[in-house]
Amino acid sequence: MKITAEPRSDQWNADDFTGGPRTFTVAGVKPGAAEQKYDIELVEGEGRAWRPPLGMLRVLMNAWGDEASVWVGRRVTLFKDPTVRFGKEVPGGIRISHLSHIGNKPLNVPITVARGSRRTFTVQPLIDDAPQQADLTIPDGVKANTAKAIAEGTVAGYLVWLTENNAPQHFIDYVNTTAKEPAE
Repeated sequence: MKITAEPRSDQWNADDFTGGPRTFTVAGVKPGAAEQKYDIELVEGEGRAWRPPLGMLRVLMNAWGDEASVWVGRRVTLFKDPTVRFGKEVPGGIRISHLSHIGNKPLNVPITVARGSRRTFTVQPLIDDAPQQADLTIPDGVKANTAKAIAEGTVAGYLVWLTENNAPQHFIDYVNTTAKEPAE
């Protein structure tokens, strides 16, 4: 059993990377639900969004452009940078170390690190064997059972059943996401 100590959260936090960097595949980008402008959904993100601050958002835009649909399927390695400042505090934050689709050379992007202070931020090319493109289709049966569980108020039981039957993580993410959406 792996011991973890993370707060319950709907987003990735710097402390989640205390054990080292992690590489993710971008699943989608949507308008932010919190203080950051965008939520980046990650295939391997365990249902949590990455909410990049403005500097890291500028790195992504410089590397991949400003069309969110182009980012889907691209890969990013994130790490905890203990030197990230927030006002006068230095709580640390999440930074990008590697990106796919930037060629074979490092990418240098000027970012603002403090009011009136800029520095060049360097991102390395991510040259890895991306996981084989998994079939992330949600079967009609899972969609129907999710709708039924929501209507009957049995989502928690359905999630337990999915887990006990080794359902793929994206099925569980679908149920969690759909259950949280307001009814239309």
